[in-house]
Amino acid sequence: MGAARIHAWGRSLLEGQCAAADLHQPIAPPRRRLRATMEEYHRHCDEVGFNVDEAHNIVKECIDGVLGGEDYNQNNINQWTASIVEQSLTHLVKLGKAYKYIVTCAVVQRSAYGFHTASSCFWDTTSDGTCTVRWENRTMNCIVNVFAIAIVL
Repeated sequence: MGAARIHAWGRSLLEGQCAAADLHQPIAPPRRRLRATMEEYHRHCDEVGFNVDEAHNIVKECIDGVLGGEDYNQNNINQWTASIVEQSLTHLVKLGKAYKYIVTCAVVQRSAYGFHTASSCFWDTTSDGTCTVRWENRTMNCIVNVFAIAIVL
């Protein structure tokens, strides 16, 4: 990979833009940023702590909407994972809660070797939280992680 391509990829990450997960593919032009700012979605919330069940249901619906009825196809993975994380993030932000969210998604072809993942966080467990959604069909496995970090103003 050429230095200019690495620099462009790194710069897009620093600017908060989406970068292609597959480094062998050409970098797509930057996507439009969400029009609303975090402050516009911030509302006072009496609820303390991250609602794991609510996040789980949102993510599960997004996965079902994107992958439901599909068979594994390597050519669609980048589009599927991008759609899942973008839709999940959009729906989580629309809840209007004072959180910053990180959403990750992995889709792999089903095999006899399985699929293992782990994460660890150092944060305030009374307000921050994480949710992992596992989804599978006969040809693929999908794991989506949501990390929610409370915004303290």
